[in-house]
Order: sequence, then structure tokens, then C-alpha cells
Amino acid sequence: MSRRVILDTSTLVSAALRAGSVPEQALMKALRTCEVCASAETLDELARVLERDKFDRYLDRDSRRAFVALLRRHVRLFDVQGDVTVDPPCRDPRDHPFLALALVCEADALISSDEDLLVLHPWRGIPIVTPGEFLQ
Repeated sequence: MSRRVILDTSTLVSAALRAGSVPEQALMKALRTCEVCASAETLDELARVLERDKFDRYLDRDSRRAFVALLRRHVRLFDVQGDVTVDPPCRDPRDHPFLALALVCEADALISSDEDLLVLHPWRGIPIVTPGEFLQ
């Protein structure tokens, strides 16, 4: 069985907007070598964030939507019920869906650019690493 990894929204937004960036390299490596895991909630959050007007100057909206569609086709979707207990909790409750997903899919790593998640490393035995650390 291949390693299961999760990439959080901040990492995926950077990957979408900055070709050749470390987050994009981490995404490409994850897609090549791991099973990339997501939930409906984490993918919906990514789609909502990438719809923000402030990203228009980096990449057109159609390309951002195509990125989300491509990702939807290449991830393994896990059903995360709302009753998954995230303990210890994250200081930013908006990150809880990634922690719940990590439990449900039995993730081998969570790749994040979000300090609120990174300070939890390791969380319940699951490494939380930056895109750069994942590449090493």
C-alpha cells in the first residue's frame, strides 16, 4: 500500500498559483509517489478559496477551476463524518477538517504551510510537515 498524504488548502493554493514553487513540487511528488487523500469538505474549501478575486492577478479563474477539477480526479476521496473527534484540537477550528481527514484515512503525513497545523507536529503520531520537508 502506498503512503497516504494530505495537502492542506494553503499548500494547494500556493501550488495552483505559483508554477515551479516548492508547494507545486510537493504536490507533483505526492501525486507521483503517494495516495493523495481529501474529503468533500477539504476540496470544497479549496474551490471556495480559489474563487477569491484577489487571486485574479496570479492566475485566471478558469485555470484555478481547472486546477480544482484536476485535483478532484486524482485524489482518493474519504467520507469524513462530522462526529470525528479532533483531540487535541487545533488553535484554528477551520483546520479541523484536515485533522479529521488524517484520522479517517490513516494518513502517513499532512503537508501544510499553515503555522496553526505545523505547531501540532506530530499530531496523534501523524507527521505534519512543510512542503519543503516533504520534498527531502
